[in-house]
Amino acid sequence: MKKPVPVEPASALIDQLIAGLTDWRGKTLASVRKSILEADREIVEEWKWMGSPVWSRDGIIAVGNAHKDKVKITFSHGASLPDPDKLFNAGLGGKAWRAIDIFEGAKINERALKNLVRAAVDYNQIKLKRKAPAGTRAKVHKSKK
Repeated sequence: MKKPVPVEPASALIDQLIAGLTDWRGKTLASVRKSILEADREIVEEWKWMGSPVWSRDGIIAVGNAHKDKVKITFSHGASLPDPDKLFNAGLGGKAWRAIDIFEGAKINERALKNLVRAAVDYNQIKLKRKAPAGTRAKVHKSKK
């Protein structure tokens, strides 16, 4: 029987990833991470798929990746989430996920991002409880800081 390999905590691996991104992408990913974690205190950070930061609560909320020309934040159930502030700008034709591609110099609306994260948590909890009928959309959150 194989012994489990000790794994660094996900938060430490995410810290290392951000530290290794010495340009605008590191600052952007750090800012997005901060907003996601501030949106709900019970969000858990994970490290999946050989190097992707993942934020979860009762299921995956979002995955963050730094690409050559952008930082991509993919919401696994984004197609089911309300997006009144129009943050989603990628994957708009898909049936499940939606993403926010953040390019150099772009500013992210932190209030809107936090509301989107809260809606994703609501969606996961509704899905988990299976009380709501299929196709139920998560509720829109009013502005919170």
